Order: sequence, then structure tokens, then C-alpha cells
Amino acid sequence: MNEQPIDLTSALATFDQFWSPRIVTRVNDYDVRIAKAEGEHIWHVHDGTDEFFLVLSGELTIGLRDGGGEREVVLPAGSVYVVPKGVEHRPVGAPGTAMLLFEPTGTLTVGDRHEEIPETVDATTGHALRTT
Repeated sequence: MNEQPIDLTSALATFDQFWSPRIVTRVNDYDVRIAKAEGEHIWHVHDGTDEFFLVLSGELTIGLRDGGGEREVVLPAGSVYVVPKGVEHRPVGAPGTAMLLFEPTGTLTVGDRHEEIPETVDATTGHALRTT
């Protein structure tokens, strides 16, 4: 674990890829990840865990499908939202969107069940943050 403060603005400047999170630190058994988001992710479900979103910049829209049908939640910068486990969802980032996520270590970005994964989405458990 890093014993020095982590500047998230500087950390976000170390990569350009969208939907390809970097692990900035860990808290207990959870990754703290940052990601840039532009355009659509994919519809997916995390069966065993909630997913926490904090929008750092830009705007994130999360489409949700559950027993109540389909709806959207719009998150401007500074907003947080938790997608409950088992709820199908699809994040969509406006240009300039960056976010911070809390997820159990080893959680795939595309969940446990998902639609076909396009080249624009990185199916990963998170990449190490490179600070050099």
C-alpha cells in the first residue's frame, strides 16, 4: 500500500484509455479505482457486490434495468451513486468524465453477466497505476 498521498488529478493524467480503470489504492479487501469514461460501457450485472460510483468530473449517466423496468440516473461531478448487486446497469460517460469506484478486489469491470464486449471496453479487474 502506498504510504504517500495520491493526487487523483495527477493519477488521471497518467493514462488516456476510457473504461480501463487504474487501481490507486486498496482499503481492506476493496480496490479504489479511477477511470475515464466516454461513450457507452455495456449492460452488465455484478451478482455478488454493489458498485460505488463517485463522479470526479464531467457527467455519468447510469442506465438501470430491474423489476421496475428501465430508467436512468444522471450523476454530475461531485455525485455518488451505488448500483445494488444484481441490478443490470450500463454507464455512459459524457466527454471529460472521470470517476472513482470502490469494488471488491478482483471484480471484473464487465460483471458476472454481460452483453458482447466491444473493443472500446476493457474487461479487467483493474490495472496498476503507473506514476512514473
